[in-house]
Amino acid sequence: MSANLFDLSGKTAVVTGGYGVLGGSMAAGLAAAGARVAVLGRRRENAEEKASLLRQAHGVDAMALVADVLDESAMRAARDEVVAKWGRVDILLNGAGGNVARSRTDGKPPWTMPMDAFDEVMRLNLHGSVLPSMVFAEAMAGQRSGCIVNISSMAATQALSGVLGYSAAKAAIDNFTKWLAVDLARQFGAGLRVNAIAPGFFIAEQNRGVLMNADGSYTARAKTIVAKTPMGRFGEPSELVGALVFLCSDAASFVTGVVIPVDGGFSAFSGV
Repeated sequence: MSANLFDLSGKTAVVTGGYGVLGGSMAAGLAAAGARVAVLGRRRENAEEKASLLRQAHGVDAMALVADVLDESAMRAARDEVVAKWGRVDILLNGAGGNVARSRTDGKPPWTMPMDAFDEVMRLNLHGSVLPSMVFAEAMAGQRSGCIVNISSMAATQALSGVLGYSAAKAAIDNFTKWLAVDLARQFGAGLRVNAIAPGFFIAEQNRGVLMNADGSYTARAKTIVAKTPMGRFGEPSELVGALVFLCSDAASFVTGVVIPVDGGFSAFSGV
């Protein structure tokens, strides 16, 4: 065990959605802790650009992986590419996901949601974490070690208006995290761990139009969120890094099957 429990030097990390606002920040956090990072996404140019930035900023090895998290053959090819280059996979961060605009029902009856949009958001957020987990867990099982971190949401445990599909998918992520943590540890030993982070509210490209007006002021929904957050603000993407590095490091060697909120107190506050 490293003298620095939070040191990830020598570890290989794969980050799906690794060039998004939140995924990119977490990829940088893993690199800053010493891990070499494979940035996985569908757009080669974006993945290459992010990998280049990680090499320049943190002096670690980084590579781009071009794959769709819903394509099993592409995910297997990506895994094999990482193993061929770096020999192993120690960390998988399932950062790909997000809401689907057509699945939102803000201010509308819930039955107006198209069922194909519900299916789309479920596949992106649930299948898009389950499939990579299964593919990379197979490699980790052979090593008898590895760490998977999923991304949950406040929507998993509290009813947030207008986002039924997203909420259902993230609730399933919580259950999947616990289920896989138990199964991997029982079958392949204590070296395999599965946990999740549940971010509170962060402004990213996907939700900017819902939270910010054109003049930069908060929307009514954003004001409600801030009022329900005891810290009285939105989170900064870098504030997810501490929990992530902890979960991926030796400091969390006896931690598996948990979902850690990083939410400024949102999940603790009743509103009263």
